[in-house]
Amino acid sequence: MITLRNVSKSFGNQTLFESISLQINDRDRFALIGPNGAGKSTLFKLIMRLEEPDEGEISLRSGVTFGYLPQETTTFSHRHVLEEVLGDASGDSTRAPRAKQILTGLSFRQSDFERLISELSGGWQMRVAIARLLLEEPDLLLLDEPTNHLDLESLLWFQNYLQNYHGAIFLISHDREFINDLVNRIVEVRDQKLNVYTGSFEDYLAQRQRDEENLVSAYHRQQKEIKELEEFINKFRAKASTASRAQAKIKYLEKMERIELPEELKTVGFSFPQPSRSGQNVLALKNIRQSYDSKTWVYDGLDLTLERGQKIALVGPNGAGKSTLIKLLAGAIPYQEGERKLGHNVVAGYFSQHRAEMFRPGRTVLEEALDTQRHHSEQTVRTVLGSFLFRGEAVFKKVEVLSGGEKSRLGLARLLLDPPNLLLLDEPTTHLDMASVDVLLQALKTFEGTICFISHDVYYIRQLADHVIHVKSGKVIWYPGDYDYFLHKQAQEEGEEAELFRSEERIEKAHHRGLSSSPAGSGGGSINHPNDGFPPTTRGNDSKNVIRKSKEQKRLEAEQRQARYRHEQEGKRKQAVLKQLKDSESLLLSEMARLETHQNPARVKELSQRLGEIQKQIKAML
Repeated sequence: MITLRNVSKSFGNQTLFESISLQINDRDRFALIGPNGAGKSTLFKLIMRLEEPDEGEISLRSGVTFGYLPQETTTFSHRHVLEEVLGDASGDSTRAPRAKQILTGLSFRQSDFERLISELSGGWQMRVAIARLLLEEPDLLLLDEPTNHLDLESLLWFQNYLQNYHGAIFLISHDREFINDLVNRIVEVRDQKLNVYTGSFEDYLAQRQRDEENLVSAYHRQQKEIKELEEFINKFRAKASTASRAQAKIKYLEKMERIELPEELKTVGFSFPQPSRSGQNVLALKNIRQSYDSKTWVYDGLDLTLERGQKIALVGPNGAGKSTLIKLLAGAIPYQEGERKLGHNVVAGYFSQHRAEMFRPGRTVLEEALDTQRHHSEQTVRTVLGSFLFRGEAVFKKVEVLSGGEKSRLGLARLLLDPPNLLLLDEPTTHLDMASVDVLLQALKTFEGTICFISHDVYYIRQLADHVIHVKSGKVIWYPGDYDYFLHKQAQEEGEEAELFRSEERIEKAHHRGLSSSPAGSGGGSINHPNDGFPPTTRGNDSKNVIRKSKEQKRLEAEQRQARYRHEQEGKRKQAVLKQLKDSESLLLSEMARLETHQNPARVKELSQRLGEIQKQIKAML
């Protein structure tokens, strides 16, 4: 369908691609990954002919159609939502029902269909763009960070929709769960090349780890050889009898193709600082009533208490009140009634992607990061900044020229260099690449304070949360377990509701079968006298029907209780085993995060093997 042959592309002195090749066929499922700035979005633009290659060829099969979703808000007309999705087919009534179905899956309400595009926020405009692409059904979908503007529920719907999509998909995403559920090949941008791996994201990680281990081994062997050669040259070059041999070694060294390690493999291990210890009860909201317009209550009588050491994920649909709740916890917005009470020795830190920390514009990134009460060394600070994509000369950029995403990353770095003991985080991973998400997770997993966070990244939630709060329509439900426990309980509750509905249907049918068998003129049950005002149990032969109904109901209720008990016991057993495994995982991760551990390569290898085995067991149980 699409072929790239020996394509090269540069911007000024920066080379993004050097002689890359790639073949995309019908129904392929590719994920394009790599660090920010590596050229992922540029590759999409090359395929779309929005950019031209400096060298090489890009050939397309005749008649191939594209659908491209850029990272930033696309250009819209001044039409209504439904009209925009339908586009040129707005007069085709047969497509409108499907357009409405897609919009509903992306969390639009029916009342939104007639809203003007200009009235929507950037995130909701991107959802319109997604809906329009899905309705068009192009041969190839090119999706650049499509999950950034979706809440968890619409993301899961979108993910399910793409699983059944008939065309090819090429996506850029930092969401590992999203990638795993959709693709069968990973295309990695590294060192101006494209490396293609077959399989899931985990398969890619395993293969890349093997490649990196081989590269590091080869690097150390070469460094050893270089050292020995240099020692020989220094020792024998001055002697006439051995000078020729020394010169031969010099020429050999000059011609040697040096192995270079990628920047991420040079990074020294770093343990993030820990906060001061707080009291057991960290923060309490009591009988909170909060409204933005004094008419519609977002929260009415909200009670919530956070305790030391908890890592809590807030989940729920957009508009449910998650961001409002985290702002209430942070004291960032007012409330009309109730009480917000901080516990003993609690210091709260609030991070929002839309509210980057206030910096002094004239200072550099490095100066801002150094300015904390912990007074870290410059090497330590630059290590942390590098983890959040400020590498090399980037640390000397002035704050005033940083983009919103860069300010968010700088805010996270500062937060972790001098952490409060209560972290309140609203979508902290939005502007991070995968390597930076791993750094953030490393810091937060070993964090000894309390964390409450919002995220639509399922991988991040699964890795971090040990409690889940489901926010829906201003109500909060606490689940004392991780994200999989929350999903299990949700499914259980939905199953119980469905079973109860089916039971009521069976009871009702049994009841009607009994009534329909009553002989005519036998006192006339409630069917013959719907308005006589008497309960069915007091009329003639209907009492037999009631006896039959009661036995049936009791039997069904007993079956339900037994099924629930068995299910709960199995769930408890599974959760206990999972907890043991995850406790072991946490201990291993904590040890691997220590600087002194990395001074013993054999210990690191042993810990990595044990961690891999435990994580396989965890994955098998999920």
